[in-house]
Amino acid sequence: MEENNEKVQESEIDLRVILDILKKNIIPLILVTAIFGAAFGTYSNFFITKQYSASALLVVNNKKQDSTVISSTEISAAQNLADVYAIIIRSMAVLSPVLKDEQLKEQFPKHNSQTYEKLRNSISVSSQNSTQVIKITMKDTDASYAKAVVGCIVQKAPDIIKYCVESASSVNEVDDVQIDNNGKPVSPNTLRNAIIGALVGFVLTLAVVFIREFTNNTFKTEEDIASALNIPLLGIIPSVDSKEFNKNV
Repeated sequence: MEENNEKVQESEIDLRVILDILKKNIIPLILVTAIFGAAFGTYSNFFITKQYSASALLVVNNKKQDSTVISSTEISAAQNLADVYAIIIRSMAVLSPVLKDEQLKEQFPKHNSQTYEKLRNSISVSSQNSTQVIKITMKDTDASYAKAVVGCIVQKAPDIIKYCVESASSVNEVDDVQIDNNGKPVSPNTLRNAIIGALVGFVLTLAVVFIREFTNNTFKTEEDIASALNIPLLGIIPSVDSKEFNKNV
């Protein structure tokens, strides 16, 4: 029982020491945290290239049997086809005609040198919530170009998909192509980066503070001496200012 009480007292003392250290260094902690957060946020806002996103939704339809009722098997088959279509849309069979599209070349001459690999890496195609709906998304520094490319893919992909997949019935556009996030950049996320920077600054400062405190072996108080030597404190020699001492002599 006594051992448990001693452990509780030790933990209380340790916690008190930690809180004291934090209180003593609260101003550096706040300042460094704020500086790191502001630095990360400023860097994200002014020095990282902004990326915009455009997307479109397509619905995949499987070839139906003669019955007017769509069975669960047909729905499942269409869902599986959505994954297949996602691969085809990002393949050279679809993206190569997009790169060669004369209207795109004329409208966006700066992007004429874009390669297939670069275009493919900027496009993502995913099935939405395991349904027959697939979403085509492109990120680029030019929002208008991203929208135009997605629109071109939507126009060219259905015929190519039908040619590649015999069981394909139709791939229809659900919504018109639109620029995501109300036309605002989707990356970088300035707020998120500022929070990450603040956390980095806080953790680094915290580490420096505790390392400095726990590696400092000097005695700061009477309690430190009594605790380290494990003997009772009999008296204290006061600190005397030499100038004041000489005056009084």
